[in-house]
Amino acid sequence: MKRESGILLHISSLPSKYGIGTLGKEAFRFLDFLNAAGQRYWQVLPIGPTSYGDSPYQSCSVYAGNPYFVDLELLLEQGLLEPEDLEGCHWGEPGRVDYGAMYHCRLPLLERAYDRGRDLRKAPFAAFRAANPWVEDYALFMALKRKFGGLPWNQWPEKAARRDPEALARYREELKEDISCFAFTQYLFYEQWDALQACAREKGVKIIGDIPIYVTMDSCDVWLHPELFQLDESGAPTGVAGCPPDGFSADGQLWGNPLYDWPRHEQTGFAWWQERVRASARFFDVIRIDHFRGLESYWAVPYGEETARNGKWVKGPGMKLVKALREGVPEVEFIAEDLGYQTPEVVELLKDSGFPGMKVLEFAFYGDNGDYLPHNHTPNSVCYIGTHDNLTLAQWLAEESEETVDKAVKYLGLTEQEGYIRGFLRAGMGSVCRIFVAQMQDWLELGAEARMNAPGALSTANWSWRLTELPGEELAAEILEMTKRYARTGEPVHA
Repeated sequence: MKRESGILLHISSLPSKYGIGTLGKEAFRFLDFLNAAGQRYWQVLPIGPTSYGDSPYQSCSVYAGNPYFVDLELLLEQGLLEPEDLEGCHWGEPGRVDYGAMYHCRLPLLERAYDRGRDLRKAPFAAFRAANPWVEDYALFMALKRKFGGLPWNQWPEKAARRDPEALARYREELKEDISCFAFTQYLFYEQWDALQACAREKGVKIIGDIPIYVTMDSCDVWLHPELFQLDESGAPTGVAGCPPDGFSADGQLWGNPLYDWPRHEQTGFAWWQERVRASARFFDVIRIDHFRGLESYWAVPYGEETARNGKWVKGPGMKLVKALREGVPEVEFIAEDLGYQTPEVVELLKDSGFPGMKVLEFAFYGDNGDYLPHNHTPNSVCYIGTHDNLTLAQWLAEESEETVDKAVKYLGLTEQEGYIRGFLRAGMGSVCRIFVAQMQDWLELGAEARMNAPGALSTANWSWRLTELPGEELAAEILEMTKRYARTGEPVHA
């Protein structure tokens, strides 16, 4: 059995002088850091275009990459941009992503890159479009959104919303330059991602990526396949996704995504899901299925509700979907994000799937959460200090009740001499879980200012944290020493 570890840091959180982390040199330098630290995994969040609330979990396409991640310095080196193109751009404050600035400054720059590059890259760009037929639908969808002032697709003129063939043929001709530009941006993203992924594999680093369980209502995916979702005759959802009230939210969480028509998916042999996962495997070595418990049963909220209080549990596809994914995409490794409201049925689904679940140490000291305590961990699991939705560890230690923190101190044997945060990281490294992952924020001992996301809160603080510089050799050496101490370098060890 191999024991390994990794670091969670989203692409957007990398340093950059252009307002957001990208697929450029800082991403390659982070791979160098991971390699020097003995880490075998780099975990990122969904990498699709962001939309509502700037969330990577609310994307307009399950296939497209986020155009903000296209590195501008690489475009300068390739002659697709000139230095003067970047003059006058405001990128926001250091250490935060200003998504408004991204929209107003970065997208016009990518259009300039297209103007210069469509002839320079004519043959490889044509080959990319031929090899990725999804990009034509995505580019048309984005061009139509621009034409109709950014309105959701179900508010477009009826023939466009209903995908009338004659109307779409006219729009393809009318908007062919916009369509080509949106497609070219995806060509640039894929080219840069491929180079980064090749470097990761050379350094022995696997990329773990998330796929959100749901897709956004205003997405190319729902527009293309309304029959796969619970929509009424007007194209509006009849029910939306969320999660019930719990200790973290009295009203629950109202995500608003349309619910799947699971019987229809089953009739197709879950072909859409197989293709979706196959596309994600193009980017990731390991896929973490977000909200895995929703495959057993999901919280369905009537459309129009202002909170998630009045939802109900509805049975999901369960092992039928899991088997379809394992048979249709057998080469893919999965992690099940099995957090949330646990039932015997969810536990059984995880067991039957064979996927590793998650053990979050920050959860271990609330009430009777014994499964998260390290002495109850199992090898076929991934141990986390916390996820992108949780408090940073420094914040957790500062804000949690004295009783909860004291429970952790006594159980983990934390001391001021070692440092409570280092003690938590030591406990995670020492877990029997096959993989251990910590947020970069926790290795850097950052507080509330570095929290990635507070679920259920619409805030510009969400998804905007980023590093101003990468950590150096001293931290890499410290992580490497702890990684070796707990045999997580990837070398086979006795079970």
